[in-house]
Amino acid sequence: MILSLACIISLLTALIPATHGGKVLVFPHDGSHWVNMKVLVEELHSRGHTVTVIRAADSWYISETSPYYNSVTVDIAGGGNEDFYRLFVSEVIKIKRSEGSVWARFALDMELKDKFSELHKKVCELVVHMLENKELMRAFQDAKYEVVLTDPANGGGVMLAHYLGLPLVFNARWTVHGEAHFAIAPSPLSYVPLPPSELTDQMTFFERVKNIIFYTVRMHLYKQVAGPHYSALTNRYIGPDTDYFSLFQAADLWLMRVDFVFEFPRPTMPNVIYMGGFQCKPAKPLPQHLEEFVQSSGEHGVIIMSLGTLIGELPHDLANEIAAAFAKLPQKVIWRHKGDRPATLGNNTLLVDWMPQNDLLGHPKIKLFISHGGTNGIYEAIYHGIPIVGIPIVFDQADNLSRLRAKGVAKVMDISVLDGKTFQTAIQEVLNEPTHTTSMQRLSRLHRDQPMKPLDRALFWIEFVMRHKGAAHLRTESYKLPWYSYHSLDVILFLLTIALFLLFCFVGLVWSCFRLCLKRKMKSD
Repeated sequence: MILSLACIISLLTALIPATHGGKVLVFPHDGSHWVNMKVLVEELHSRGHTVTVIRAADSWYISETSPYYNSVTVDIAGGGNEDFYRLFVSEVIKIKRSEGSVWARFALDMELKDKFSELHKKVCELVVHMLENKELMRAFQDAKYEVVLTDPANGGGVMLAHYLGLPLVFNARWTVHGEAHFAIAPSPLSYVPLPPSELTDQMTFFERVKNIIFYTVRMHLYKQVAGPHYSALTNRYIGPDTDYFSLFQAADLWLMRVDFVFEFPRPTMPNVIYMGGFQCKPAKPLPQHLEEFVQSSGEHGVIIMSLGTLIGELPHDLANEIAAAFAKLPQKVIWRHKGDRPATLGNNTLLVDWMPQNDLLGHPKIKLFISHGGTNGIYEAIYHGIPIVGIPIVFDQADNLSRLRAKGVAKVMDISVLDGKTFQTAIQEVLNEPTHTTSMQRLSRLHRDQPMKPLDRALFWIEFVMRHKGAAHLRTESYKLPWYSYHSLDVILFLLTIALFLLFCFVGLVWSCFRLCLKRKMKSD
């Protein structure tokens, strides 16, 4: 009996993998970026890891208390201001729809640039506040964290990881210098479009000109916005000879929120791990009132519409145009809407303050998703195979939707010309043209056909970095090269110099021979 029990215990020990309960320090980016970081945090917790999340006192998404993590609240403002961004989006809609002057849009863009600069300044102030708190730093060091997980859309986690000497893992799509691939991977501008240019990987000559100009201007703008703040922080705490962006490029691992069913093919690097769609999951049953509404749609099915959290309230006339277009459709509509009830709302439309978006997209009755083009919603639509009518407004939304349009799974509307007629036409075009649905279902099959789930892949590599104290063997050192060495311009110049020297010697030799022959001929004459 004792022997049998020992055998059973041994067998269970062999079959059940050992759980390594490590310690992870998380420095997130607030706002919608926290939505996907939270997925990683919860999964880390479920695998037995202890997670500590750093948050600012004015955080607008990150809760101070959670069953999944411990929080360190830094008693300083971190630059999060949901009201500003909602007001900004409203102003963008107003300017686009009123055909506002180029100057008005430029002034608004400059205001956004200043706001991003202020955000990075606040992040740096928060980091200084932490680094100057010797008791807090000692607590971090005594805790013996094994890795820092951060979103490089701000540089706080980067600075903290280097100061503490910890391995660094990114949950990335963007850095402080724009799209993350451009920070570490070869990015030939002849076929790699810079977001948010809305270009594809098949560019004409003039589109390539546009891409290069766009790249040059954007990189200069990013450095203007982020450079002064992080340079000062790096000089003070890391070293005066260190370029702040090289600290980003030295990250051990880049968990990229990208899948190539969405992204155009491009060069990449060994320490880039793709986890696009990692937040997607099979649909759960709907609440009873939603299930009854969805089932009442019959054979026509249901359309859902959500323009994200930053769209506070649509202009009344636009909301009425959209509601009127919905009322003419045979489908039922679930619309995440804030503000007054549109006067033209039809009986087929249900207004909600919040919707279980993933669960709705996974319901067999859903026929179409009307979206602003946010990354999370796009991947949920791809995962469930639902075509999109896109209404981009700000940030990377237009570029995201342009990629789906290029793949034949989305119809994109410009809000400046959006009215009831054009909106209804776009909806009917996607619903009645089966190629949109079949193409999206094909993307869904490609996205799902992987040897392991994106979330499992992300967690494996985080734990890999924890087990091996980093992943330096996967990281290129090319970022340490000066730009002329990176592009081998010094080698090309060296080889050209040798070639010109040899050519000069050859020409000199031929000329000398010619003159010698000429002298002999003159003597013989």
